[in-house]
Amino acid sequence: MFLGGYVLFGRVGRFYCKTALCLALSGKTMEQFDHDLMLGGIAEKPSAKSRPLTMKIRRKWWLTLHLWMGLVLGLLLAIYGLTGSILVFHDEIDEWLNPKLLTVMAPDDKPHRYKPLNEIYQAGQEAVPKQAVLSYSDYPRNDTAAFKLSFLVPTANTMENWEVYANPYTAEIIGKRLLGSSDDLIPNTFIGFVFELHYALLLDHKISRIVVGVSGSLLIISVLTGLIVWWPLTGRWWQALTIKRKAAFERFNFDLHKTSGVYTALIMVPVLFSGVYMVLPENVVPVLEIFSPVTYRYWFTSTPTPNATPISMADAVAIAEQHYPRGRPHWIYGTTEATDTYTVCLNDVDRPGSWLQRVCVVMDRYSGKVLDIDDPADVAATAGEVFTHWQWPLHSGQAFGMTGRLLVFATGLACPALFVTGVIRWLQKRRAARKKMPAIGAGIKVQEIGRKASSIAVYKRNPRRILNFFD
Repeated sequence: MFLGGYVLFGRVGRFYCKTALCLALSGKTMEQFDHDLMLGGIAEKPSAKSRPLTMKIRRKWWLTLHLWMGLVLGLLLAIYGLTGSILVFHDEIDEWLNPKLLTVMAPDDKPHRYKPLNEIYQAGQEAVPKQAVLSYSDYPRNDTAAFKLSFLVPTANTMENWEVYANPYTAEIIGKRLLGSSDDLIPNTFIGFVFELHYALLLDHKISRIVVGVSGSLLIISVLTGLIVWWPLTGRWWQALTIKRKAAFERFNFDLHKTSGVYTALIMVPVLFSGVYMVLPENVVPVLEIFSPVTYRYWFTSTPTPNATPISMADAVAIAEQHYPRGRPHWIYGTTEATDTYTVCLNDVDRPGSWLQRVCVVMDRYSGKVLDIDDPADVAATAGEVFTHWQWPLHSGQAFGMTGRLLVFATGLACPALFVTGVIRWLQKRRAARKKMPAIGAGIKVQEIGRKASSIAVYKRNPRRILNFFD
């Protein structure tokens, strides 16, 4: 026992003596060394060689976060993307599916002239029950499109949503269809179903707004973590930006996942953010107001006036056209409640100072007073207001015409591809890890058996060598 203690403390003493010499050369004190040793080793300043290792460790953490966010939210991303791609061309698809209801023959004479709006609205009102309320109308998008009028029809237990279609050149009613009712889970039309799935996931709107808004915010983080993981630390940009030719399926799947993500990220992040803004404006606008004042047109209300006759939807369009005579009316939001406002959105408002050619005018339903104008070219518009004006055109791709719509369409199609390739990649790595574990375990057992046999042999030849632990 005395001999073992002597050898033990002698070895430790020599270890500390060697350490003291190193500390003297490095300028450290023994107290600093003891503190570093308690933390798990001698602390050293990070060198240039250690930085890539640190970045790889951080990359592994980001990869884990990206993986689990993708597995949890990937299906929602696929749904949002696929339905969004369809909705980019919802007018064209709906007209293709229902040509008799949604298209008309343009007259031969030019320029084409529509019937007065009052006549069109009056014809639409006569096609539905008297208690129906005009809630929305959609101007024809081209010379062969029908005029759309949406009516809310209260019944005994539900609220029905009917859409009436009129020929804008004759004010004749082409037909009508029931889009759905308040107690329907699934709308009656294909495009209506896609709309409901895209922005509400077929859930109750009180719940869907939170689910869609929160998931959209998390998906933005997922896209950003994907970019961090993709970033080539070795500088091999060509490999990071291309798909390897004639590669095995595993490599092809990986390359397809990374390239689909990196080439669509610039479009996907603004589209996701604009979607969050549109479903949760009461949460997004206060954040934007930290940086710049923002007005949100849906928060304006009309002031009820006793014995006052509300203006008609045709009057609202006329007021908007007085401000922008060159604009082409597109969407007109009606008034279903006493404090609702009219909102008239016009396209093709060509004026200097703005790339966007879309303007929306909000007015009081009783007096016709203009309450707000969403015009990015307005010199009085704040940075926050211009930023919010861009959200819908960016979300739909209409900000950059057909090119923008095609980019959003392609980005939407990439979403299910990202989800599928991500799941396949996860399953491949999981399968490889399972195959590797038994081999690792067997290797450890072989090493332990060999180490024990070697130690026994050494001890038999020289029992004192077993004490050379601290050398």
